[in-house]
Amino acid sequence: MKADIALPWWHPSRHADRRPALLARNRLQAGIRGWFGARDFLEVDPSALQVSPGNETHLHAMGVTAIGNDGAGRQMYLHTSPEFAMKKLLAAGETRIFSFAHVWRNRERGARHSPEFTMLEWYRVGEGYEVLMADTQAFLRLAGPLRFRDAVCDPGLEPERISVAEAFRAYAGVDLLATLDGALGDRDALAAQVRDMRIAPDDGWSDIFSRLLSEKVEPHLGMGRVTILDRYPAVEAALARACADDARAAERFEVYACGVELANGFGELTNPVEQRRRFEAEMAEKARIYGERYPIDEDFLAALALMPEASGIALGFDRLVMLATGAPRIDDVIWAPVG
Repeated sequence: MKADIALPWWHPSRHADRRPALLARNRLQAGIRGWFGARDFLEVDPSALQVSPGNETHLHAMGVTAIGNDGAGRQMYLHTSPEFAMKKLLAAGETRIFSFAHVWRNRERGARHSPEFTMLEWYRVGEGYEVLMADTQAFLRLAGPLRFRDAVCDPGLEPERISVAEAFRAYAGVDLLATLDGALGDRDALAAQVRDMRIAPDDGWSDIFSRLLSEKVEPHLGMGRVTILDRYPAVEAALARACADDARAAERFEVYACGVELANGFGELTNPVEQRRRFEAEMAEKARIYGERYPIDEDFLAALALMPEASGIALGFDRLVMLATGAPRIDDVIWAPVG
């Protein structure tokens, strides 16, 4: 008999019900570590406390006050990703690194979201972002058949690879490229194509894009087989290189199974001047929408000038375990969930 989910996670009967999925988590993590070790990757352990949590408009960080030896307080943040620290390690000379990092994000709690979760992130120097697609497929195959609610996905099948523009045309009836002018989005041109979805007067291009993606596109992705959603609009890829054949698109992809986004990969931008411009634009938009902005990590921009060409990706490890075990909630596969 299933334990009463009204009981706390630490109750013996509830823990007995959760334990098989938690042991499966450990086996999958060990398998992934072995896969990396066989390919000469180094596991790194970046500090979670950073001067900047990331500079994306809709990313919400947890701030903390760090007290120095002099008793003075300093605003710092728990990282939303180990990305900045890991790219500094690439600048320092590492070439293949990975990390199982605990990360923190505000405004994220639900069946597929925990405010603290484990991110598997890895980088390859001198290799294109397509290699990361094969890496991710290997990890999904280690996990075995994937399930979420009534959806199933066989990671052993050849994945579907579709561009964001193709997916929007197929599932939302929108010509996305026609709404893009270089790295900028034309809000009115996108709004004019939207049907059956309310648009608020203050919704920007990115707001409309995000809602179309979540409501119209994502429910169709990763059904039966894995979907690789490739070539994101450059305006939605602040840390990625532009595609060589079309500056409106960027070397960014996401991996989906059972309608659930599992991984987010990039051909990494290494131009510090362009990166600063994008960060400043993102923070201006964050200030407009949310009334706050996060500092820019100047050390990161300095390191970016030394960083070699690379590709990198982040995978939501708890979500992968959730789909591998068929668990209905992300808290079911976290050893000690957030209270």
